[in-house]
Amino acid sequence: MRIPFWKMSGAGNDFVLVAGAPLGRSGAALAKRLCDRRFGVGADGLLALSRKGRRVRLDYWNADGSAAFCGNGSRCAALWAAQHGWVRGKEFALATAAGSLSVRLTGKGRAEVRMPSPKGFKKNGDVFLIDTGVPHAVVFVRNIDGVNVREEGRRLRWKHKANVDFVQLEDGVLRLRTFERGVEDETLACGTGVVAAAAVSFLLGKTRERVRVRVRGGDVLNVSLMHGGARLEGPGEITFKGEVR
Repeated sequence: MRIPFWKMSGAGNDFVLVAGAPLGRSGAALAKRLCDRRFGVGADGLLALSRKGRRVRLDYWNADGSAAFCGNGSRCAALWAAQHGWVRGKEFALATAAGSLSVRLTGKGRAEVRMPSPKGFKKNGDVFLIDTGVPHAVVFVRNIDGVNVREEGRRLRWKHKANVDFVQLEDGVLRLRTFERGVEDETLACGTGVVAAAAVSFLLGKTRERVRVRVRGGDVLNVSLMHGGARLEGPGEITFKGEVR
């Protein structure tokens, strides 16, 4: 069997996208196979888009095969669906594991997605815990470039059973580095992490409802926190298309 795929990047968070449910393989097994950076295509996770009538659904698995919700992946999938005629207009809905998300196309290669409302905010020592579709542990630091994200992120990831976000506020912009579960390493961007950093910063009075967040890959994503909800806006692109046997 040959399976066509698209490699996508959402601010450096990279994905393999397949259209339709692959036959003969579970999503978890396919994610492990395709996301392996030595023996597969290589990616942080697998996006599987399917449709029934006008309803478009996204299922997501991390590189280790664990099912999850992904903010950057949702934005990339929405851009793919629009580019390939699966949806009409600049505003539409995308069904995900976190529920139906409203999407708005904001420009060429950019989209805004309504994210799950942040919840469960609490403090544990110097760590702030919050859930933005998946659990996050947010840590504010003075020098984000000097943080050993792989080592310290791994320690806190297991302690709090969450993704770990290191954040520095610099000239009104949040700088972010994230250690992601399921990838078990630092990624160049994390959509739920961007929202987690923005939400915690807002709740602590450090920033306002609208904030810009610069991720490790260099891109700036925009977060709007309104009426208890959150919207994430940023780039997404297809980097190449291929076929795997």
